[in-house]
Amino acid sequence: MSPLMQQRIQRFKQNRLGVICFLSFMLIFIVSLGANFLANDKPLLVKYEQQLYVPILKSYPETEFGGVFETEADYKDPVVQKLIQDKGWAIWPMIKFSYDTPNLDLAVPVPSPPTAQNWLGTDDQGRDVLARILYGLRVSLLFGFALTLFSAVIGIAIGAIQGYYGGWIDLLGQRILEVWGGLPMLFMVMILVSMFSPSIYWLFFIMLLFGWPALVGLVRAEFLRARNFDYVRSARALGVKDHTIMFRHILPNAMSSSLSQLPFMLTANITALTALDFLGYGLPPGTASLGELLLQGKNNLNAPWLALSGFFTLAIVLSLLIYIGEATRDAFDPRRQ
Repeated sequence: MSPLMQQRIQRFKQNRLGVICFLSFMLIFIVSLGANFLANDKPLLVKYEQQLYVPILKSYPETEFGGVFETEADYKDPVVQKLIQDKGWAIWPMIKFSYDTPNLDLAVPVPSPPTAQNWLGTDDQGRDVLARILYGLRVSLLFGFALTLFSAVIGIAIGAIQGYYGGWIDLLGQRILEVWGGLPMLFMVMILVSMFSPSIYWLFFIMLLFGWPALVGLVRAEFLRARNFDYVRSARALGVKDHTIMFRHILPNAMSSSLSQLPFMLTANITALTALDFLGYGLPPGTASLGELLLQGKNNLNAPWLALSGFFTLAIVLSLLIYIGEATRDAFDPRRQ
């Protein structure tokens, strides 16, 4: 690691708020990755007749536990639970519901308020709200990370080409960016998504079409400035190939401004996905998402726990990302070197 990068990391560590937000966000992200082990309608571990089973990772027929059906065991069924308890035991997750598991034992109409069984209540289909938040966070964060990564790679590559070569390549690229940037992203995504069957892959590709220009301007400006430096001219004189100069010599020195923008790009991508889910143009129906939870809160004003759960979850995650982005931007600020 270069001394300059070590200095930037040290400046980031000196920002106490940024470090706290980063650790908090990583904790939320790790918890969401383990959603299957925290909220599931299957036991984590079952011991039956001196044998161990892991239903959360593998499907077992009911006959494996002394039942009569050869289909997968329904571990919420009292009959199956009694069969297991008679000859063994089961360890359950903290929340005994998956994101799509309805609570069939409710004594009140859905959506039901928070109880000891459903800590944040249930939605209008009887599904546990906390379980859907955990699974929805995982989908939103992984989708946002992947979209940010691919958008950054494409944007950095195009910005590097424009800035390094300049001339008509840069001129043509800027005109295309002006036209592309003038299109209303949200409406265009809604139109394109509605033309295809709901799919997370189509949604990702369509959002990527409008997400890559975010870093082009920054990288282009850095390459325009650096292409006339002495070390670049010397490399050209020695016959070094253009792509080697661009991505081995100039790019590492031009990455500071790009890296500082990644948290803000991630925030924008998560917000866009939530907005599309809220409008009904996002993830396929039935998928756990924060936007769908907010939509349920809008449609069920008599159940404020739905809207409040979705709002505070989104507000906390986005606030953490904003503070992380500000701390990163300050750490990479060349005026503080």
